[in-house]
Amino acid sequence: MIPVEELDRVARARLDDAKALLAASRYDGAVYVCGYAVEVGLKSRICRTLDWAEFPGTSGEFQAYRSFQTHDLDVLLRLSGQEARVKRDRFDQWSALAVWEPESRYNAVGTAQPADAAKMVEAAEQLLGVL
Repeated sequence: MIPVEELDRVARARLDDAKALLAASRYDGAVYVCGYAVEVGLKSRICRTLDWAEFPGTSGEFQAYRSFQTHDLDVLLRLSGQEARVKRDRFDQWSALAVWEPESRYNAVGTAQPADAAKMVEAAEQLLGVL
């Protein structure tokens, strides 16, 4: 199991990684890592919503929690209990991030555009701040 505090640290670290990649003009990496940061941030929020001290981290730990074993940001947002608030108050930021999917790690180099990567990083920073 992964403690909530560790999830928060990982989400922040991945956001810092995304910023560093963006600054180094590594836009594809920035986009991918940015989405991962939000995924982890949502999992942390799910724990707080459900009053869990930890989030399942291994296949065995997920046995009873299969619906939580996802990388889909829309599903995680719904499970977090924050969907209505985020889509109402942070619609632009959510829209910038909702296009992310873990399979983007296989995108051809040069797929992400600089402006899109910058928008995603900014949106992730704002969303992580309110989750």
